[in-house]
Amino acid sequence: MTVSTLRVPDARLHFEVRGRGPLVALVGAPMDADAFAPLADLLAADHTVLTADPRGIRRSVLDDPAQDSTPELRADDLHRLIAHVDAGPAVVFGSSGGAVTALAHAQAHSGQLRGVIAHEPPLVELLDDRDKLHAQTDDMVAAYLGGDVIGAWAAFMAQADIALPEGALEMMFGGERDPQHVADERRWFAHELRGTTRWRPDLGLLRSAPGLVVGVGAESAGQLCDRASRALGNALGLDAVVFPGDHTGFADDPAAFAPVLRAVLARL
Repeated sequence: MTVSTLRVPDARLHFEVRGRGPLVALVGAPMDADAFAPLADLLAADHTVLTADPRGIRRSVLDDPAQDSTPELRADDLHRLIAHVDAGPAVVFGSSGGAVTALAHAQAHSGQLRGVIAHEPPLVELLDDRDKLHAQTDDMVAAYLGGDVIGAWAAFMAQADIALPEGALEMMFGGERDPQHVADERRWFAHELRGTTRWRPDLGLLRSAPGLVVGVGAESAGQLCDRASRALGNALGLDAVVFPGDHTGFADDPAAFAPVLRAVLARL
């Protein structure tokens, strides 16, 4: 594995490259490169695999820490990373906010791509209840920035239709926590969440993008990102590909996730 940094406008990006073969970029937002490392290790047997920390997250440092993170900015970063790696056209697999990044990249830089796999993008703008959802997001951001961390996460999970066991939020987000995790979490609430969920795709541009695939989790049925992903698929006339697990299946069980992803990559 090669670990390096790339200077881009307003930031220095941390990125990692594994393996050899056709280029695959694994993209998250706000998830960093480490979240994709086990899956990247599996794919690196026969692919060149690019992972990175998104701008402002962990090791990718901004010149201005107060700068908002938008899908367009992150797409430009991805464009520069793919050009820098210089391993031929890429398939981009993006999950959650990273799927929004991947779609924005497909709209702006389709010439770099063999395909795009958008796994559970939170495209709230495609849903009929978007106004209600945007208002909820504003409220949860205000709660978090006002110091109610548990309340903000409870509102997020409720909006996402993700059920957690009793007391899980307190265990996950209460007490002593890693300062870097807290800093990344605060940045996501303050500078990234709204820009990502308010992004509206250009369906005309996406129809002409090469190899577009919409992915959902087998255990995500009825959740917000499942609804948004299926809305995108319906708008583009695409059937969703079902991946193992839920919204974070790629990280929770990469050994089960990788064969399904490989099958999709083989078609692109």
